[in-house]
Amino acid sequence: MTTASSRAVAAALADASAVSILSHVRPDADTIGSALGLALALRARGVTASVAFSGPDPLPVPLGQLPGADLIVDERSLVPAPLAVAVDAATIERLGDLQPVFEASASTVCIDHHASNGGFADLDLIDPESDCTAVLVLEVLDALGAELTPDIATCLYAGLLTDTGSFKWARPESFRVAARLTEAGVDTATWSRILLDTHPFAWQSMLAQVLATSRLDRQARGGAGLVWAVVTASQLDGLSWEESESVVDVVRTAAEAEVAAVFKESTPGQWTVSLRSKGTDLVPVARALGGGGHARAAGYSDSGTADEVVGRLREEL
Repeated sequence: MTTASSRAVAAALADASAVSILSHVRPDADTIGSALGLALALRARGVTASVAFSGPDPLPVPLGQLPGADLIVDERSLVPAPLAVAVDAATIERLGDLQPVFEASASTVCIDHHASNGGFADLDLIDPESDCTAVLVLEVLDALGAELTPDIATCLYAGLLTDTGSFKWARPESFRVAARLTEAGVDTATWSRILLDTHPFAWQSMLAQVLATSRLDRQARGGAGLVWAVVTASQLDGLSWEESESVVDVVRTAAEAEVAAVFKESTPGQWTVSLRSKGTDLVPVARALGGGGHARAAGYSDSGTADEVVGRLREEL
């Protein structure tokens, strides 16, 4: 794979009359914030720009409050465009049912920061050294000469804030970007509350149940330790899927474990697994189990009973 420059991507965008920007399934703040920030900048240049993601899971409520959310169209209405841009998708399969739309577009771009991304577009701007895709989108907008408005800055800040764990594992460059976005007009206090510190009351009961059954294996990973928790479909009943996403940030605080895992049952027998580490490279582990991600934050999908999916991870570790 040859990584394209931000200038090359900007040149492709500058020549496009219409652009479809595709986020990954189960969209998070980085993929949606990156997509909306890019779409707003293109709209300001007179380019027809639409954002879409593939279901069946709906857009998390906090992300629907981001500026430009009205640019998100129903996936069923999206048709191949002169240029399609995938943002924050580590593989083309992460586009879900929008993969055929992406592949049928006249020209394609991938902007991503996952180390496991081997490239799947005509132009691949992939930088695993970037803390989030939003930072790469900002580089493209700079190369495009786009104005960094408060709305665009807010969208990009959403991706930066969440993918750095509220800056807990941010690189120095991310702090410089955060300062720039804040100076552009982001209300950081409000968006930190919306994106990180707001949950329905029922979430607290679910979290209490899950933490009560969490487990610690001090001998895993050669004595480095593994802590894990299981979130069943019944425990998520009445809650949206994104409410389970924050559980790993609590589980990972266990001092005795280098690796943390949360097994989330979307439907009976179907699981998504979130992995976190303090220093261990998780990409080989996630890849071996059919997934991918970053060195300290990765994930994959699995099926079976809770004991079976937990057992497979423990064997791999």
